[in-house]
Amino acid sequence: MASVLGTSTAILASRSLVSPSLKPAFPSISINPGQGYGRKLYGGIGIQGRKGRPQFHIAVTNVATEINSVEQAQKVAAKESQRPVFPFAAIVGQDEMKLCLLLNVIDPKIGGVMIMGDRGTGKSTTVRSLVDLLPEIRVVFGDPYNSDPEDPESMGIEVREKVVNGEELTITMTKINMVDLPLGATEDRVCNPEEGELRPQLLDRFGMHAQVGTVRDAELRVKIVEERARFDKNPKEFRDSYKAEQEKLQQQIASARSSLSSVQIDQDLKVKISKVCAELNVDGLRGDIVTNRAAKALAALKGRDKVIAEDIATVIPNCLRHRLRKDPLESIDSGLLVIEKFYEVFG
Repeated sequence: MASVLGTSTAILASRSLVSPSLKPAFPSISINPGQGYGRKLYGGIGIQGRKGRPQFHIAVTNVATEINSVEQAQKVAAKESQRPVFPFAAIVGQDEMKLCLLLNVIDPKIGGVMIMGDRGTGKSTTVRSLVDLLPEIRVVFGDPYNSDPEDPESMGIEVREKVVNGEELTITMTKINMVDLPLGATEDRVCNPEEGELRPQLLDRFGMHAQVGTVRDAELRVKIVEERARFDKNPKEFRDSYKAEQEKLQQQIASARSSLSSVQIDQDLKVKISKVCAELNVDGLRGDIVTNRAAKALAALKGRDKVIAEDIATVIPNCLRHRLRKDPLESIDSGLLVIEKFYEVFG
């Protein structure tokens, strides 16, 4: 690996790029390692923070349908002027990366995905294509941080002050944005640049890890080249040809998100997951937690309300491989070690 910046892409779920206590650099979502926000909703009005914190009571007015026509027209015009995005459904191969991204959309609390691999393998293209599938979220109208009106922990300072003062919050629905850092951004403003492997402390902050390799199959490579040529020739026509598949995938994601809370995982499977983590000497409990979450998200994506061993087998390498202690003399891929241990424990 030549360098971290040149060979890896990190995507994490978050509501804003910066802390609500700071001035915004970009009013949208981006990188915030190891941080996920949950919502605590009590009847739509009362909100309680963590234990020991005061209880907030707010009045919420939904104005999602009251935004004036001028603003709506501006949004449509801005969307049409944006650079065309390659459809997610049109991406050939790289199933591991695509699955990890989808699971994080279904359950953002998984904690994001670190994508690493060769240059020119579609990492950035795949991440950008995800923007069409991202769901709408409820935010405080006019707030640059996209503050969650139902969760005090993800509110900006101004919104919190309004809540404390008992002021009415106006909310609206907005699409989650994908942030591309400008080419002029210096390394010291966006990361800890270094050669070689990432430090274990940083890797552990990512929920999942996807390894991307160069496609070796000649016919598959030809198909990728042809699809890209079609897109470059006429992006609108190409996107329209995948519209039905995109809409189907959007519906699957929406259905999975709504049913996620009802998905169950047997105690026996939970114990076996933890046994795999323990026997692989995985430090901490993040591996256990993320594997449980990812397996439930996959079951929801497949339309089931119960996790089966196959779901765990699919996601556990991506949840644990980057958490294993590195042995300089070990030549076996860490993902294979996880799979071997899985079948040993699960039989």
